[in-house]
Amino acid sequence: MAAALPVLTVSSTSRRAAFQAPPSAYALLPADLDALGFQNPQHAFGQLQRPWLWQAGAPALGRSDRAQSQQLSLTPPRLVAKNSGADGSTKLLFELASGDRVEAVHMPRAGRVTLCISSQVGCAMGCTFCATASMGFGRHLLAQEIVGQVLVAMHELGPRHPGDLTLVFMGMGEPLHNLEHVARAIQVLCHPAGLGLSARRITVSTSGLVPEIAELGRLEPRPLLAISVNGTTDEQRAALMPVNRRYPLSELRTALERFPVRPRERITVEYVLLAGINDSPEDARRLANYCASFPHQINLIPFNEHRVAEFRAPSEAVVDEFARAVLAERRTVLTVRRSRGRDVGAACGQLVLG
Repeated sequence: MAAALPVLTVSSTSRRAAFQAPPSAYALLPADLDALGFQNPQHAFGQLQRPWLWQAGAPALGRSDRAQSQQLSLTPPRLVAKNSGADGSTKLLFELASGDRVEAVHMPRAGRVTLCISSQVGCAMGCTFCATASMGFGRHLLAQEIVGQVLVAMHELGPRHPGDLTLVFMGMGEPLHNLEHVARAIQVLCHPAGLGLSARRITVSTSGLVPEIAELGRLEPRPLLAISVNGTTDEQRAALMPVNRRYPLSELRTALERFPVRPRERITVEYVLLAGINDSPEDARRLANYCASFPHQINLIPFNEHRVAEFRAPSEAVVDEFARAVLAERRTVLTVRRSRGRDVGAACGQLVLG
């Protein structure tokens, strides 16, 4: 049975009236198009999901399917600003049909592109080191708005071939807080008749919503999982991330141990290093031992400073000492993320409007 068409009402904190979202081509699967009476739903789906086949907003469809498409919205998010950094990264500002705005980041490297996209307007998680948290929560993005970010970014900046794209849900918002629409968007983006993205090239990052981690593990197709830890004791982590008061480290670890990883797959453990807060050798040892019970790779992220929080990044020497302490405690896969786009406010934790 085809999934229900996403005719949804979404609220916005910036207006009293609710925004009525019309059915959008960018949230539909071939089965939905078939239910709408499209003569060639697979072909129509492919035309709608491939930005290089756009023809001034009217995809190349047969006469009957063109008539059917008139009942759908073919309007993607509007790209209103591009701000490129010295390292080639570009921060993209999108305006949605509701008037709300979100940001994404386009990061080319060695023939591939990593695209960091948003799943909400603002965020409800309240992490003290994250600029997006200062916006508060506006609303969930609809599946078509998530897909639209990808299509517009590819249309404007590439890559031309979806096989060269890596997608990360690490922009504005907590993806698992909006899992229904994130899951639908992933279905659309991975469908072989459309972009055909590999789910192994999609990573969903969460602050640690334990029930939704289990739901994510049951998705088909299922993306990769990244977990933002950032603290090695409950007291420390709860001060940085209020979600830890509801789902403490022990519950989170149980969820990660139960997550159905594939052969040679690892859960990415993201750890933002804050000078004098969570960057001691003792923290490093606790982090190494915390991750020992599930397949993982540790990604250390020196804090990207911004005007909304007074934290500071540790020195290179402290970052190096921390990494060495992790590896001395347990052999593991560890990387240090040199965040891109810092000079244009596009690095990890820096996305905020205004």
